[in-house]
Amino acid sequence: MKFTKIILKHRKDAPLRRWHHWVFSGAIYKIEGEVNNGDTVEVYASNDEYLGTGHYHNGSIAVRIFSFEQRTADTDFWVKKIQVAYDIRQALRLTDNPETNAYRLIHAEGDGLPGLILDYYNGVVVFQAHSIGMYLAKDDIVAALQQVYGTRLKAVYDKSAESLPRDYTPQAVNGYLFGASGEPVILEYGHQFFVDWEGGQKTGFFLDQRENRRLLSHYAADKTVLNAFCYSGGFSIYALRAGAKLVHSVDASQKAIDLLNRNVSLLDIAPEKHESYTADVLKFLKTPPAEYEVMVLDPPAFAKNIRSRHNAVQGYKRLNIAGIRQLAKGGILFTFSCSQVVDSALFRSTVLAAALEAGRPVRILHEMTQASCHPVNIFHPEVSYLKGLVLYVG
Repeated sequence: MKFTKIILKHRKDAPLRRWHHWVFSGAIYKIEGEVNNGDTVEVYASNDEYLGTGHYHNGSIAVRIFSFEQRTADTDFWVKKIQVAYDIRQALRLTDNPETNAYRLIHAEGDGLPGLILDYYNGVVVFQAHSIGMYLAKDDIVAALQQVYGTRLKAVYDKSAESLPRDYTPQAVNGYLFGASGEPVILEYGHQFFVDWEGGQKTGFFLDQRENRRLLSHYAADKTVLNAFCYSGGFSIYALRAGAKLVHSVDASQKAIDLLNRNVSLLDIAPEKHESYTADVLKFLKTPPAEYEVMVLDPPAFAKNIRSRHNAVQGYKRLNIAGIRQLAKGGILFTFSCSQVVDSALFRSTVLAAALEAGRPVRILHEMTQASCHPVNIFHPEVSYLKGLVLYVG
């Protein structure tokens, strides 16, 4: 098959030679032939040397490279790509684990497939395309998933309407690409959770916090715990099962609180050990109903792009000032940022500024990141987004 040819300007080929997956529009010298959003194109250096094959989009990131070998993305291509990703999760002991049956299978550039997210929930794969090209390839991707998983695959649910470029979303309707439904309860280190992949946030559950939830268990026993921005209650469930004395869960979304309460109902605990609040977190922290010995601050991304980074940093600072001020003496604070444009160094300096303004001694006990099923491609560091600190507050 002959693809449209994109030729780069002189000396603009270095990123692709280092296996970075993006071609920015400013690097393009000319396009030979017609091209539409989502089309597969081949990228060449100014000396006509082949560099990579990817999906085109008329935007700042003009091409997302999915192969550095000259070939057609047929079903065999997708099977090989997905099998490699599956083998990595198998090496992580996630694929046949009696205590954990949910994980991310494809993490976009982290698995060499920019624009594609595949999350596995106990036999159901949630497909989420962030590029038109990946969305157009969905039938081949589903066929590849069936080959890799066999009868273990019960359903594939497409949840791309929220993630595709705005000008394309009217053409995308969420729904099942294979199968009709699946078991909505998953296991994570033996903890049960309902997952609403049809109506919940992102693909239904925040798999990236798996190891950080487990770390919280180490600190929660016999403590009063606050889980702020709780969504479906991941940190709350871990704290309760670890023997927390009392857990308060807060989220501004009533839908999130309803899902949280459903997850708490799966536990065999005394009702008075958990209370949920539908409230703005900053307002809640002004007059909290208890003194917390352990606190989790896990807000949604405050910055979606570089233009909003300054405002995001100020938001993280205000939030951490409030949390540090309200934490009991000798308390433990888990604080996070999932904004990709706020890197680890900037987040750490923002928390430092918050600690200075709060006027309390703070020590870093742990630095956290996304779970290992969200791998970071060493050639494409932009796929790293989650960072967190565990602080001891004197």
